[in-house]
Amino acid sequence: MSGSGIEINKIAGAVLLAGVIAMVTGLMSEGLYHGSMSAHDDKHAKRGYTIEGAETEGTQTATPAAEEKPVNIAELLAKADVKAGEGVAKKCTACHSFDKGGKHGVGPNQWNLVGSSFASKAGYSYSAALSGMKDKKWGFQELSEFLANPKKSVPGNKMSFAGISNPQDRANLIAYLNTLNDSPLPLPK
Repeated sequence: MSGSGIEINKIAGAVLLAGVIAMVTGLMSEGLYHGSMSAHDDKHAKRGYTIEGAETEGTQTATPAAEEKPVNIAELLAKADVKAGEGVAKKCTACHSFDKGGKHGVGPNQWNLVGSSFASKAGYSYSAALSGMKDKKWGFQELSEFLANPKKSVPGNKMSFAGISNPQDRANLIAYLNTLNDSPLPLPK
């Protein structure tokens, strides 16, 4: 056998070995995730860890089944805690800034959000879904519904946040956002 034939055999052997290693690794990881079950026995098994506030395709973690109808946020705003809302806003700082004149991040700056028109922050590139709603305003109820489940409230928007399921947390956050405004709106009594 010539030298090139031996080289071809080595390459073919390496490819075959890589395939066997990939197959064995796949079987081992399947066993780690499912124990003795096969993947076909439980198609809806969750893998890995769930990160609060993160959204994955096909999941609906933002709104529990009991909360199908929108909550009237006005009642909860009457007893909202602005300081608690500031704490809720901390999970938003990865994508949004809150300072007057602050720069946009992954999401737009939130100063003067409450009462403003949808998709109105200059210099931010909104999704077509939000850009098409410029005639609407971010009122208390609109913010609550969006924060509960952004993908359901405005299908096609770019926000990847899963939502805030607790209505009082949303009310607290909205009350806080309202303070970040040149002219805060009066809260419901």
